[in-house]
Amino acid sequence: MQWTLVIPLKPLTQAKSRLADTADDGVRPGLALAFAQDTVSAALACAAVADVAVVTDDERAGRELSALGARIVPDTPRGGLNAALAHGAAVVREIRPGAPVAALNADLPALRPAELAVVLGAAGEFPRAFLADAAALGTTLLAAAGDRELRPAFGIDSRSRHRASGATELLLAGVDSVRQDVDTGDDLRTALALGVGRHTAAASARLPIPGS
Repeated sequence: MQWTLVIPLKPLTQAKSRLADTADDGVRPGLALAFAQDTVSAALACAAVADVAVVTDDERAGRELSALGARIVPDTPRGGLNAALAHGAAVVREIRPGAPVAALNADLPALRPAELAVVLGAAGEFPRAFLADAAALGTTLLAAAGDRELRPAFGIDSRSRHRASGATELLLAGVDSVRQDVDTGDDLRTALALGVGRHTAAASARLPIPGS
């Protein structure tokens, strides 16, 4: 089964405000872009992924991620994260009717293609499925079979909301890189310990990482 991944990315100047303890206003946009670059690179290297669509209005991000091979979808709804994801899923299904679609966070800098393949393989067994984040409160991936709507409910307590929506929670071991999103300095330290991609490694090299 070949998946299309939809990755949302807000304007870089608005991204990662919770990293203020680690990176100042001038650094965070580049760090957010580096996370997305490593996420997209790993996703495109995954054998289970046919293509990646990034929903964003950020010109710099669009340019850089397009150069990696991602399709850029303008965020025309401009109605927040879930509206962007629903729009992105609709756009890619116009191109690939009946394709299985998965929403993936843009802040997974330690993402491993093989681990992503395990998660997508498990997700393919269900009409809709999701993977909780490392904190066990949020969601890093939400998948929908080709005949199902994505119905994203990301945000605060999205694990509970996706479960309540009828999506099956994937209880998998050994996929830490797919769970480890980065919102705080401590998250970044954990991701660095897992081993991040080259863009994040370069962008974070001079940062004072909490606990390091």
